[in-house]
Amino acid sequence: MSARSRSSTDGSRPADRGAAVERGARSGAAAPTPVFPLRAVAALFIERQHLERPRGIRLTARSLARLAEDTGGLQMDSINVVDRAHYLTAWSRFGPFDRSAFDRLVYRRRVLFEYFAHMACLVPATHLPGWRRVMHYYAHERSGWSPWVKRNAAHVRDAERAIREHGPLASSDFEQARRGGAKGWWSRKPAAHALRYLWTAGRIAVHSRVHFEKRYDLIERVLPGAAAVAPPPAEEFHRWHVRQSLHAMGAATGVDLRMYLSYPRVLAADRRRAIEALLRSGEVVEIAVEGDTNRWLALASDLPALEAAARRRATARGTTLLSPFDSFLWHRERTQRLFGFDYRVEIYTPGHKRVHGYYALPLYHDGHLIGRVDAKTHRAERRLEVRRVHFEPWLARGGPAPAAAWGAVDLDAALAGLADALGSLAAFVGAGRVTLGRVSPARLKAPLARALREARTAPGQSPAEPADAAPDDPEPEAVEEEVPL
Repeated sequence: MSARSRSSTDGSRPADRGAAVERGARSGAAAPTPVFPLRAVAALFIERQHLERPRGIRLTARSLARLAEDTGGLQMDSINVVDRAHYLTAWSRFGPFDRSAFDRLVYRRRVLFEYFAHMACLVPATHLPGWRRVMHYYAHERSGWSPWVKRNAAHVRDAERAIREHGPLASSDFEQARRGGAKGWWSRKPAAHALRYLWTAGRIAVHSRVHFEKRYDLIERVLPGAAAVAPPPAEEFHRWHVRQSLHAMGAATGVDLRMYLSYPRVLAADRRRAIEALLRSGEVVEIAVEGDTNRWLALASDLPALEAAARRRATARGTTLLSPFDSFLWHRERTQRLFGFDYRVEIYTPGHKRVHGYYALPLYHDGHLIGRVDAKTHRAERRLEVRRVHFEPWLARGGPAPAAAWGAVDLDAALAGLADALGSLAAFVGAGRVTLGRVSPARLKAPLARALREARTAPGQSPAEPADAAPDDPEPEAVEEEVPL
């Protein structure tokens, strides 16, 4: 069997590691705490993040909705060095897809809509009732917006009236920013703040995007019936927020719950009350993780899934690259605990202080995080530049994975998997060739280049259309090897 239990009274663990998880307390004894190995938590997290078969799922309305429902959302970001963050997150699961088909699912069929979950995200339409509570809070209760809205009520009314009469409209359709004065967020033109407030308060919604600029319309015209959806009471929202977070992660510590769905900022006391209410009702249970002294929580309905995950000899098959803003990485300290992978986004780090590169994509292979790839799409040249590849030291020396593991990782298979993933990514961004720069350790460059030359685009993976131009990277690097696709 996969998991064991320990008494919640004295903290002792049974010697038999094959003992089954005990579901209830014996007569007169406190209920035992189920104990799971770290790999069970990691495996269920991989499953909920739809990374069991990376790039192996077909993009449909159903599969896209399930991805967003299970993870909580697809984060959006304006950085476009390789591609937009939400497209990269989808590519990691679905492989190359038609962006126009994706956009139709979002902006016409409204399978997802834009709001906040971790940061700005595409969230599932089925989660609208929960997020209506946050909208209600910003619209009717005191928030950080309140002083600005009170001083600029006329701008808010004018923006909403313009959208009602002429929508959908973008920020650029309103008057330009005021000249002079302070710089920064609050120096933007009043209309930009008014639109942001109206969107946050659920009075308008993102209708579509043109060149990634949001175009807003009244929420009832974007999501018919949304205005009539009653927001749940605050206490119920907090319980929903905890349930959704636990579902996305499989099992979590208190810090994980705070950092995963980080929007809105829930007071610690409110989250604690929600957790205690869910524990009393039996919807949530405490579990223990071998080798970890933290208090872990899981949905009671997920205990069978954790047991099954603990029995798994392999949790995933396949290789992909992850966006720096992928939900798999939303809480990076958790990523380190589960996978032994210390990841930092170095976009805003000065060039001379960067360790892994401007836009380093974590390399995911067979359920392990085994390296980083710093890449850039040169759209005019139809070229995917792989500036740097850093393999994790444990992989390069043939050692075991540092945290959750499912046996040894074959280095040749990992190199072949990376080559296949780079070919797939090149097809997705419309690149006809891949150029390879530095590889660390250097001895792996030749076999990686050979794997790239041997790789072929998988059947049905045709190049996608080029996206918008990427910002200049201030740290160019010489290209040493070129592989046409």
